[in-house]
Amino acid sequence: MQIKANVWLEKDGQVVLSSWRVSLLEAIEETGSISAAASKMGVSYRRAWEKIQESEERLGIKLIETQTGGAGGGGSQLTPQAARYIKQFKELTSGLNDIVAQRFNQIFLEEEDIS
Repeated sequence: MQIKANVWLEKDGQVVLSSWRVSLLEAIEETGSISAAASKMGVSYRRAWEKIQESEERLGIKLIETQTGGAGGGGSQLTPQAARYIKQFKELTSGLNDIVAQRFNQIFLEEEDIS
């Protein structure tokens, strides 16, 4: 038996950042496109854009800078604030499953040794 943990950040009871949203932001950075990132994540453009807008509204900052099409085409890139939030979120969650597994072992496996 194994245990896994999932962390997300909320503001006023609503998600502002999660592993999924971080992955979406990273996919946008990688592809330069919300549409391509949405496709990579297996969701519609509309859903991806809604999640970005929700996070931006709740955080009160822009996470994505977009440029509309034209001769050079459009595109999207992360703002410096988005990059900082990604870095901080990853620092927070790094090693989390190790800590949770350690606690799980203390509670569940030590109990099994007694019986």
